[in-house]
Amino acid sequence: MRTIAVSAVCLLAAGAAGAQSLFDYAGADRMERIAAAAKKEGSVTMYTTFAEKDQPALIKPFEAKYGVKVTIWRAGTDKVLQRTLAETAAKKYNVDLIHFGAPEMEALSREKILQAVKSPVHRDLRPGSLPPHGEWAATLLSVWVQVYNTNLVKKGDLPKSYRDLLDPKWKGKLGVEAKDEDWFASVVDIMGGGEKGLQFFRDLVARNGLSARTGHTLLNNMVIAGEVPLALTVYNYMPEQAKKKGAPIDWFVLEPAVARSNAIGVARRAPHPNAALLFYEYMLGEGQESLVKMDYVPSNVKAASPLKGVRILQTDPVRSLDESEKWSKIFDEVVLKGSAN
Repeated sequence: MRTIAVSAVCLLAAGAAGAQSLFDYAGADRMERIAAAAKKEGSVTMYTTFAEKDQPALIKPFEAKYGVKVTIWRAGTDKVLQRTLAETAAKKYNVDLIHFGAPEMEALSREKILQAVKSPVHRDLRPGSLPPHGEWAATLLSVWVQVYNTNLVKKGDLPKSYRDLLDPKWKGKLGVEAKDEDWFASVVDIMGGGEKGLQFFRDLVARNGLSARTGHTLLNNMVIAGEVPLALTVYNYMPEQAKKKGAPIDWFVLEPAVARSNAIGVARRAPHPNAALLFYEYMLGEGQESLVKMDYVPSNVKAASPLKGVRILQTDPVRSLDESEKWSKIFDEVVLKGSAN
């Protein structure tokens, strides 16, 4: 019995070492080796916030090409985070990959849940897409764009800068999402930082007001309905998809556009590490084209982007994680309470 037990331990150790070698391997046949090892494992499990309706367009090409079955568990950001943390604490290693917001991914990194990856595709990612520890990488950017009702606002009247929003013609016409404090913090920086940046928002709220709505989809629909003529914080793909369906909505960008990234990471105790690594590579490489077709902004600069040529500033996931309470409080005081006065 002891001999069998020792042999089993050795086999597990050898398997782990083999998987680890592919995470570091840089040979010309790297992808071929990863794909072959992944096919032997046969499946991969991912926890994600990725929209259910968009999953088939992303998953089916991967399964067809590589012969690896992808199992998805989808929930909101908090539930994905909580489940991943709880299972790790209970030593239940069911998940191979996690894909959701970059700040939450950074939280998983701090809990030693993620595996560092060395990949050639990292060099093709936008600045700010890869942390120094290399344990997650941005796959797509949710870019906040400015959205307007085409029946109520003429294209020629649109503001060309954030400061143009102070024009009295926008009084009572502006809306924001009620929990976008990381967008708010980034625009404070853009407008001079510190008190100077905060004063811009105080002036904007005092002169023209900012109607706050909870939920980006709701805010987008409010623009379509004409209840909010011009919204400042809607994710770029939302108005684009509505526009294609004939809604009276369009979007533009005040540069630099502010973006929040979603990221992918491989679980350190992944039961299917090679399949996880393969899907990680897929999401940052060939899968980027699928994201573009769904109107997402890719993190890989080699992929065509719906915001090509637009300057984009990614929010700092470390600041979002560590200073969320601080900026939420300031956003509440300056924008939400200020607009209510």
